[in-house]
Amino acid sequence: MKITEIRFGKLRVPLKTPFKTALRTVEEVEDIVVMVHTDTGHVGYGEAPATAVITGDTHGSILDAIRHYIAPRLIGQEVANLNRLTRLIQGAMERNTSAKAAVEIAVYDLWGQLYGAPLYRLLGGGDPVITTDITISVDYIDKMVADSVAAVERGFESLKIKVGKDIGVDIERVKAIYAAVADRALLRLDANQGWTAKQAVYALQTLEDAGVRLELVEQPVKARDLEGMRYVTERVHTPVMADESVFGPQEVIDLIRLRAADIINIKLMKTGGLSNAIRIADIAALYGVECMIGCMLEAAVSVTAAVHLAVARADVITKVDLDGPSLGRFNPVDGGVIFNESEITITDAPGLGIREIRGLDMID
Repeated sequence: MKITEIRFGKLRVPLKTPFKTALRTVEEVEDIVVMVHTDTGHVGYGEAPATAVITGDTHGSILDAIRHYIAPRLIGQEVANLNRLTRLIQGAMERNTSAKAAVEIAVYDLWGQLYGAPLYRLLGGGDPVITTDITISVDYIDKMVADSVAAVERGFESLKIKVGKDIGVDIERVKAIYAAVADRALLRLDANQGWTAKQAVYALQTLEDAGVRLELVEQPVKARDLEGMRYVTERVHTPVMADESVFGPQEVIDLIRLRAADIINIKLMKTGGLSNAIRIADIAALYGVECMIGCMLEAAVSVTAAVHLAVARADVITKVDLDGPSLGRFNPVDGGVIFNESEITITDAPGLGIREIRGLDMID
């Protein structure tokens, strides 16, 4: 099975409600879909969103990176040579992690199809059912409480609460949500780099003193402020998770050595795809550090790849934040994994199991 062509499409999925964080507000998923064709007729699917404020990738940069730097290296290559393919992708250019991720996901999809097995089995196996949390966007307190209650009533047992805009209001937001659902759901805070280190310590200590028990707080300070992360980690009981502070394996090693966080959030769009995500999970396992598997605002193509990884590395990936497809008004992907509210199930189909993507606008 040789790679013969790489084609592109744009996928749009309106969201049920606007997605609001300390960094941005989004009304719809709008992603680039990558289709890697082969001489046997098999097609591998990958996907990447434009997340300029986090990875620096835009739709234009994703397309140009693949067309002019990554694709020329892959045409004519054998899918069976997976390690060579991932090296070619990662070595094609610096950064551009979302573009690399989209192509890697498609290549791993083809690799699974080549050997006729679901990807998670080739990566190590596991129980093909996982449970995800759901995101509660930052908003007025009453709206966030109502959204939290509604999520719990839909069966979600973990809520990811977006904060980081106003420290005083953030504290009141969390207290109100905790009072409404604490006996029915775990709360995870995501500050999206919205606090200083001292603000984070103040907010978390205030919540702890008020009896609010949180499962974790995610990226409370700026991505490059590892000293600030360590400052927070050393002074609060709530576990601290690094997200934007960690893109690749070397950053994971640095963060662990500094003891700057308790948990690592793995996202394929940050790592450049599955190969580095696997390395990060294995490094964390060596040090006894837990991981979460997360996603940007992505549809079911790339999230499906993350699900396969989560199952194959379930010993270290103990927390799941893959609610992207659940936030959309519909799922345009035929095949892949099955999303049923908080429960995600992998089928026995080879590779990622994706048969078709409906409503895709092809890009010449």
